[in-house]
Amino acid sequence: MDSRWSDEEARDYVERYATAPHSNEDVALRVYSSRLIGREPSLVLHGGGNTSVKTELVDDTGATVEVLCVKGSGWNLGDIEPAGLPAVRLSTLTALRSLDALSDEDMVNAQRTRLLDASAPNPSVETLLHAFLPAKFIDHSHADAILACVDQPEAERICRAVFGDRLALVPYVMPGFALSKLAAEVAAQHPRAEGLLLLQHGLFTWGATARESYERHIRAVDQAERYIGTWREAQAPSASTSQERVELSRFGPELRGRLGEGERRYFFDVRHSEAIRRYLDRDDLAEVSQRGPVTPDHVIRTKATPLILDLREVPAQRHTATIDEALATFRAAYRDYFERQSAARPEREFTGLDPDPRVVLAPGAGALIGVGTSLKAASVAADLYEHTIDVIEAAEAIGRYQALPEADLFDMEYWSLEQAKLGRHKPRPLDGRIVYVSGAAGGIGAATARAFARAGASLYLVDREAEGLAELAESLDAASEIVDVSDEQALRRSVHNCALTYGGLDGVVSNAGFAPQSDIATCPTQLLEASFAVNFFAHHWLASEAFSLFERQGMGGFLLFNASKAAFNPGPKFGPYALPKAALVALTKQYALEGGARGIRANAVNADRIRTGLMSADEVERRAAARGLDVDAYFESNLLRREVTADDVAEAFVHLALAPSTTGCVLTVDGGNIAASPR
Repeated sequence: MDSRWSDEEARDYVERYATAPHSNEDVALRVYSSRLIGREPSLVLHGGGNTSVKTELVDDTGATVEVLCVKGSGWNLGDIEPAGLPAVRLSTLTALRSLDALSDEDMVNAQRTRLLDASAPNPSVETLLHAFLPAKFIDHSHADAILACVDQPEAERICRAVFGDRLALVPYVMPGFALSKLAAEVAAQHPRAEGLLLLQHGLFTWGATARESYERHIRAVDQAERYIGTWREAQAPSASTSQERVELSRFGPELRGRLGEGERRYFFDVRHSEAIRRYLDRDDLAEVSQRGPVTPDHVIRTKATPLILDLREVPAQRHTATIDEALATFRAAYRDYFERQSAARPEREFTGLDPDPRVVLAPGAGALIGVGTSLKAASVAADLYEHTIDVIEAAEAIGRYQALPEADLFDMEYWSLEQAKLGRHKPRPLDGRIVYVSGAAGGIGAATARAFARAGASLYLVDREAEGLAELAESLDAASEIVDVSDEQALRRSVHNCALTYGGLDGVVSNAGFAPQSDIATCPTQLLEASFAVNFFAHHWLASEAFSLFERQGMGGFLLFNASKAAFNPGPKFGPYALPKAALVALTKQYALEGGARGIRANAVNADRIRTGLMSADEVERRAAARGLDVDAYFESNLLRREVTADDVAEAFVHLALAPSTTGCVLTVDGGNIAASPR
């Protein structure tokens, strides 16, 4: 690993940040070197690691005070700002070292009461460790190469061979007050050391300048990488030799369905690489993968061990039963672990977390599957386990990979300060639901996408027009694909792509359509066929593909169709549009009839006179004039005398998505039109 320090970039950071609130040149350089560390995934991932600087700032009385600026909770090193380095009064912080003990809750309170700014984020749980070490700049990471050296039965021997006496060793102690005191004592016993190696944890380095601390950090990681490399050269890994493969699409929906219980839904992030395949082909995979995480704080995002699901020699008709058996075994083992460890701590009360895996290893598919209650959580789990693979492979090359005992992992998993990292948010009605929306870039489609996003759904948006689709998807943090819904294979493939992106599917809003006009008696066959392709068959193709996924998942699902008032109340020259829409209403009822026993609901919305691109401005003016109305009055010509908007239609779709006892329903959203009301 090479240093990425640039004096020119460092000067730019000083110019940009030195005058920010609660900042100065030291803090600006701390931001710069923190980002250098945070942008290297083999050093830290997803909020891991922390950094600090001891400096002087002015408090609210105008007095200059010594402070520790340390990474705050909720910030990632890769994009940290001065605000992410809350300033804590240093003298009263270091005074805590004289105490014999300090509970976690009291430690957090002590840190907050010493903040220069009461609105700042909570300082890192390792703040006291940074405070008790005397160096000005301190960097801490969970570098892969370092973990490969310290996650060993003979870690001391290996670390001495790699680093000599430049780095002092600290036995594993759970983060908090006790570790902070121990680390400071070890550092004091090794005055010439440039940093600390925390067994089963990571690396600390320090220096008089930001550059010195950072480059000592990189040098230590580089030494570890080179040491590992010499052993790997002698044990050159072979390419993956496994020939028999099971496509993930053959069991992914069943796995998601069996993982989900009640209202819980999971997302998948599926990874394939040569390194993953090589790891999955290890003869000792079933043993080495169950030893535990490479650093204990991973346990809250990956669980202690992954689920191994090998279907290579399992007939397709036995996949679901095999998944059930594997999950039952995993869940039982987790519950036993919880009961065993909670019983060993009778002085505390624990509420068990869910027993479901967060990482699934599928050797037959050559896949690592991150599992989470959101796509982000699934991606975090996958990221962490990809690096776990790197650490285990490196550790096995130089010795034997060893994780912490389960008692230490339990302490970390059920530690309130670690659980706080997972965050809390008020649940939304469609949290965890994956929803596919066609015609998403149009007026009703875009409004529907926004409404479902507000309700918590994760969206897969499709449209035949690129214009507007990418921007909408980005604004909603959604996935998107350009699809012509009249192309059956492309449409069906997009449903498959949605399932690959998120892990499955929970609902469809089939919205795409267009409104051709012609006298029905003289309507060209080609025009009528084109209308049926988009306004009927595309809805059926989409629903058919989704229905199959819903069946395999076994968790129900919803199909929502954008029909039209024309299905009940056609207008002159709108026969080519009204006919497929009438068929679409019948299709809705048929899917409701055949899906009900499986928990699959099908409903439609009949809207009328919405300002969208369905009709041109000239056509709207012509229709209004034919009724002796101006355009605004035309849109308000309903029983309620109010214009119906795309947002009204969108809310109707959300309502139907959330109506568990409603299926086969046609919901009118037209301001009142008796001629178009269902009879």
